[in-house]
Amino acid sequence: MAIELKDLTKRQDNYSQWYNDLVIKADLAEQSAVRGCMVIKPYGYAIWEKMQQQLDRMFKETGHVNAYFPLLIPKSFLSREADHVEGFAKECAVVTHYRLKNAPDGSGVVVDPAAKLEEELIIRPTSETIIWNTYRNWIHSYRDLPILCNQWANVFRWEMRTRMFLRTAEFLWQEGHTAHATREEALDEAVKMLNVYADFAEKYMAVPVIKGVKSANERFAGALETFTIEAMMQDGKALQSGTSHFLGQNFAKAFDVTFVNKENKPEYVWATSWGVSTRLMGALIMTHSDDNGLVLPPHLAPIQVVIVPIYKNNEQRDEITAKVTPIVEVLRKRGISVKYDDADNRRPGFKFADYELKGVPVRLAIGARDLANGTVEVMRRDTLQKSVEQLDGIVDRIGALLEEIQDNIYQKALKHRESMTRTVETYDEFKEEIEKGGFILAHWDGTPETEEKIKEETKATIRCIPLDGDKTPGKCMVTGKPSAQRVIFARNY
Repeated sequence: MAIELKDLTKRQDNYSQWYNDLVIKADLAEQSAVRGCMVIKPYGYAIWEKMQQQLDRMFKETGHVNAYFPLLIPKSFLSREADHVEGFAKECAVVTHYRLKNAPDGSGVVVDPAAKLEEELIIRPTSETIIWNTYRNWIHSYRDLPILCNQWANVFRWEMRTRMFLRTAEFLWQEGHTAHATREEALDEAVKMLNVYADFAEKYMAVPVIKGVKSANERFAGALETFTIEAMMQDGKALQSGTSHFLGQNFAKAFDVTFVNKENKPEYVWATSWGVSTRLMGALIMTHSDDNGLVLPPHLAPIQVVIVPIYKNNEQRDEITAKVTPIVEVLRKRGISVKYDDADNRRPGFKFADYELKGVPVRLAIGARDLANGTVEVMRRDTLQKSVEQLDGIVDRIGALLEEIQDNIYQKALKHRESMTRTVETYDEFKEEIEKGGFILAHWDGTPETEEKIKEETKATIRCIPLDGDKTPGKCMVTGKPSAQRVIFARNY
């Protein structure tokens, strides 16, 4: 049974299948009866809850508040912002009727043609339009600004090719929508939230990211500027892990949202939106996990420590329980999530394999001999190394070990990204290097035409124009025209 739990496809054999296997076998999610939609299982949802709770704290620390807006959006709202509707038109699911009735021949239920909606409704692919229609009622004067709202919600985009967590038709996310009196305030907000996302990714997910600006071709539909954090997965592909958009006054103009400024003159409001989704679950899996299963960063693991007793009879189990219970209580008081698994329905070997598969950062095993010696076996999931530790002082040791694991998996991911990041000068060199995966730093002339040519010929896209790093100008690798700085190319999820 334990062998079956660990029977994953090897990453080097088929990375895509390894990922799919792991999502299923680690009890994170499964396919649903609805095409393109997934069921997030309790263990997977527990990880998402940890992400959600930490992000929510970070949002509130920066002055944001939560609200909720409707799932259904009048179709006419989307058509008010031309770029926005063009960007989402192919992904929209449309509600046309509001009632079913029994079929005349008794074969089941059918749509009642008499219950056709006067105006069709869109299941939200994103909420800018419904929110800015609402903000029109909230904003009248500069005294009403800024509005700093976030909502936790589900959205629906009719994806043709789906993969659990990475790209599904329905997914969970948060979307921030803010309104400001000046262009500078809105731009500052967009950059601030980009930095919040980057801090979360690196300090909690242990995923190193590059902060940058999207090219015009890759911007969010309706934005003047899109800021992004880009992460590299183990197979060398990029994953866009969070975006923050400077929307200018586009949505304010589309929905006639104005305010009277301090000079008593009417002016359109400035806007941002920003979001991350359950796609972060995919990033977490693909950045750290191995052929034995998940490797979870301790800061986001639902179970940080599991303790497994090894006993031959109930008397031994009771002795171990008596020794372990105070340790469990102290760990919990220190905010460390711990599980004491003394259930009789599974053997220790099965439990070890299961918790290894699910990425529990630290596992303790204690038997009768350990009890006599005052010791415990400690295994860390990131390296699979085992050690025998003294029970006295084990709480402090576990606290330090969790932080050590958190840092170690971040450093491992950072070293991998650095080893897979290369600089090229010519297009021929680029074509050769992109086949190896990773981030390619190259000069680009800034035109959509050159960007599209590269994408068509190599399947690589500009992931971002980095905010930090080398700003030395040069010549485009394709056209030889002037380039302001190197940009990051990669193939992506």
